[in-house]
Amino acid sequence: MTEIVLMSDPKVAAVPVRECGERLVDVRRGGALFVDERKGPDSAGAFAHLREGVLNRLLAAQEQLPGGTRLLFVEGYRPPALQRRYFDRYADRLRAGHPEWSVEQVRSAASRYVSPPEIAPHSAGAAVDLTLADRDGRELDLGTRMNATPEESAGACYTQAGNISDEARSLRTVLSTALTAAGLVNYPTEWWHWSFGDRYWALATGERAALYGPVEPDRPQVP
Repeated sequence: MTEIVLMSDPKVAAVPVRECGERLVDVRRGGALFVDERKGPDSAGAFAHLREGVLNRLLAAQEQLPGGTRLLFVEGYRPPALQRRYFDRYADRLRAGHPEWSVEQVRSAASRYVSPPEIAPHSAGAAVDLTLADRDGRELDLGTRMNATPEESAGACYTQAGNISDEARSLRTVLSTALTAAGLVNYPTEWWHWSFGDRYWALATGERAALYGPVEPDRPQVP
């Protein structure tokens, strides 16, 4: 893709899903990744799960990072109901600030920051929000806080934003190089969001179908 295609674009929803049945796994097992506990209120630990193929690619990406640099995992799987709450809450904020916007304008603007629930990569266990840390697990500065909105960051949350420091831009390049080499794709409005096997990944890479569809939290294969 040569332009930013938002999650709300009909081209994303049009990608078929051929569910491969791969299980969700807990990324905390084995301790290979630093896992940030800012999602700690999730008592079931759903946030710390990913499809096994996605986790394997993260581990491969970490091996490609410069010495003293590690991945810092923040959030993976997100139950569909939670995704719906996130999307509706952000859309309500946008609607309140822009009462003149149409339903489609609100949906499109909201999708810069939260994926529409019906195609959300997080709800398929296919997406991860992550950043970089030093060897002691201290989070590095990649230009904005994780999950900064376009409004509060003046667009600095966009992966290729120009209004960040040279050091932050360099670190984003380090992160991008490793994850891209491992087969993941970035959502360009969020430097921290990467995925594999979902509809957005399929569209970005030219695959005919996504490998992973939405997973309900009571699915038996979820540890």
